Amino acid sequence: MKRTLTEFNSIAIAVHPQNEQAYALAEKIGSALEKKGKELLIGRMDDHSLRTELSGGKHDLLIALGGDGTMLRAGHISAASQVPILGINLGRYGFLTETQRDEWPDALQRVLAGDFWLEKRMMLESVLYRKDKEYNRWNALNDAVISRGETIRPVELEIFINNRHLSTIVADAIIASTATGSTAYAMAAGGPILSPELRNIILVPVAPHLSIEQSLVLEESVLISVTVHTSHEAVISIDGQPAINLDNDDRVEIQACGDEVHFIRFQDPGYFYRNLIPYMDQNPAIKKSNVSN
Repeated sequence: MKRTLTEFNSIAIAVHPQNEQAYALAEKIGSALEKKGKELLIGRMDDHSLRTELSGGKHDLLIALGGDGTMLRAGHISAASQVPILGINLGRYGFLTETQRDEWPDALQRVLAGDFWLEKRMMLESVLYRKDKEYNRWNALNDAVISRGETIRPVELEIFINNRHLSTIVADAIIASTATGSTAYAMAAGGPILSPELRNIILVPVAPHLSIEQSLVLEESVLISVTVHTSHEAVISIDGQPAINLDNDDRVEIQACGDEVHFIRFQDPGYFYRNLIPYMDQNPAIKKSNVSN
């Protein structure tokens, strides 16, 4: 399916910083690319020079080796320059990757021939305000989660949509998710599953106590504001990264981000629906019992 033809001359290969097998494979792929006359940069996801060059648009293509966590990191460092990502799955699940470890020679050939299409995925921007001053900001491909901390007590979350009060809930957390994140924590918390190219924001309360229980699917243009009221620990986590502490009365504003992530796809556009149920029926995180019922 030849939908996009791009000349890739400068290619970056990124691997998980603690995966030596992935780095060995990266060197093997890099050698094949160099024989084709391509400029090459191989690095680990935490390599400052790799991150800087990708975000600055110095490369035409990013090949990411790993699982879905690696793909999330790849999306973060390539979204600003919208460098296309080819994901080669070395992990357990592979919702976001496109091809398997042993299939890389064929995948490489197809990419260089322009035999692929680009799947564009929306990101979220979250801005933390403390005492009405901007304190920090982050972009998310999956979700932003505002939740209680280690203390097993819910937090009070005051939610506004486009400056109109929606609800004040008492819950373990509120998840603001993209369509990409709809198959992650949001799904586990009972949220809907959205086709990955939809540009919507999902709000999913987690364990609400005498509060609104339903998820909301919102249009791309909304501005969501969540103010935290708590006398104990509350945190925010972006794409499952280490939690950041929130203070009482901190406000987080969440909206669609101007950046988006471009994934290279070989499968037909209906792949998501075809793969969805088999993925969930064969969750590799679950150890299968040898006992037959």
